[in-house]
Amino acid sequence: MSLSSRQKDILAYLQRCHGVLSSSLLSERFAVSVQTIRKDMNELSDQGMVKRVHGGIIVPSANDNLSFTNRELLNLPAKQTIAQRVASELPEGISLFLGIGTTPKHLAHALLDHPGLTVVTNNINAALTLSRNPNISLHLAGGAVRSSDEDTVGEATTQFYRQFNIKIGIFGVGGLGAQGQLLDFTPEEASLTRAIIEQSEQCWLMADSSKLGRYAPIVSGKLHEINRLFIDANVKDITKLCQINQTELVIAHHNESES
Repeated sequence: MSLSSRQKDILAYLQRCHGVLSSSLLSERFAVSVQTIRKDMNELSDQGMVKRVHGGIIVPSANDNLSFTNRELLNLPAKQTIAQRVASELPEGISLFLGIGTTPKHLAHALLDHPGLTVVTNNINAALTLSRNPNISLHLAGGAVRSSDEDTVGEATTQFYRQFNIKIGIFGVGGLGAQGQLLDFTPEEASLTRAIIEQSEQCWLMADSSKLGRYAPIVSGKLHEINRLFIDANVKDITKLCQINQTELVIAHHNESES
């Protein structure tokens, strides 16, 4: 189901506000009836994008790994901002891995006008987008297709990655632990993360601020293996964590995405 512009605005507002958003507050904010807002809330809840609670809606549990479509809409402005900053840092002619996740998909959009790259990815959405740029040499990894995540995974995918010697590996994670653990939800995801780290001269991590402190069960790496961390806000002692792990912290500001 596609979302209305108001439903997308409700999601964005929910991400900015902590706690419960009531139907009466949303009705007043969006100048529609409480019944209309309740219908929006129910539809968003049915798709797993919000959680209904007594009195309104909240953000779903941070421990839930939502579908690709649902995750794509969460923290959308932050992901777009991070993607634009990363794209601006990529010189012409280099090779890169582009890993799974929603933020790398936004990076693909930001690279549509790039003058030239070699890109290896298992991200089906990113590959379809990048194929529109004739200056990008694109390699898409085969493997088992995950319809919920719109990517390929498995041993064949990981082995495909291990054929390459890449300048910059760019990827997201399910969560970033308080001790700098890079966390993923499945062993297949973790294997791909490890392949990117081990086959890249540099590693760049893209993580919007919601990933900091978010739980996922598989440790795929440590922050000290990352050269640059791109985030949208300086929160939760991230500066100190990056200093300890000797990782460069790059904070992408919203106005960069509009330049």
